Amino acid sequence: MTVREPVVAGLFYPADPRSCTREIEAYLGAVELPDEPLDFVAGIAPHAGWTYSAETAAHTLLALAQQEPDTVVLFGAVHMWGVPGASIYAEGAWRTPLGDLPVDAELAQAVGAASALVRAVPSAHAQEHSIEVQLPFVRHLLPRASILPIAVPPIAESSDIGRAVARATQQLGRRAVALGSTDLTHYGPRYSNTPAGVGEEGLRWTHENDRRVLSRIEQLDAPGVLSEVRAHHNACGAGAVAAAIGFAVELGATRGMLLHYTTSYEVMPLDAPSDLVGYGAMALVR
Repeated sequence: MTVREPVVAGLFYPADPRSCTREIEAYLGAVELPDEPLDFVAGIAPHAGWTYSAETAAHTLLALAQQEPDTVVLFGAVHMWGVPGASIYAEGAWRTPLGDLPVDAELAQAVGAASALVRAVPSAHAQEHSIEVQLPFVRHLLPRASILPIAVPPIAESSDIGRAVARATQQLGRRAVALGSTDLTHYGPRYSNTPAGVGEEGLRWTHENDRRVLSRIEQLDAPGVLSEVRAHHNACGAGAVAAAIGFAVELGATRGMLLHYTTSYEVMPLDAPSDLVGYGAMALVR
């Protein structure tokens, strides 16, 4: 059995099982979900180092886990060159500090048969962190679940990929939910992105820039997400988001809900705002 070993354990999140569990429980303990029951179909969560983004991500992951799915489909952002299309990790398992998560190979095969847009390319996942950082939470919350990792670059067919995956889950009778992994605006000199300068004006500009793409997600507007991100660079995982929206719409979702929003500066405000990244947690619900 092929096992995808962690590449950012000890960097983005703890490699030690006890420390990993302790941090997860602390982040989950800070979550406040809406009082109304969430008919959760899919969600959006950030993938930065846990110190900055895990409290936000925990909102989506807790809402996801409440559905008690058999399989969690993870649409990942693509930060590396050479991934031209949707790339599925089709068999084996992904290792976490808390134990292995098996890949739903039967669902992977069904997805491959349902869509020529998805290919089995395990190498696309070798050094990519956008799915990996979610998995200790999945393992902690859903120790018996399987996963289906799919890296999705921002291509026009992203939402079609999500729809195809949703249809495959229905054909197999899978109780499945999906997670799209993305951070939002990367602002500041470090990212060569300072249209409002640095300081409080830059922080306000980031909030406004993020609000535009979050609004598109709330409307379940996958093409709008792709065009918005091309124009304003306010998400690094537009393809993953569009795929999650396609998955959700195919399974009857009607709207997106913002569960939590912050920026790395607001998590750790050491000096005046300069280099910062936005993080949003969203539920796509029926």
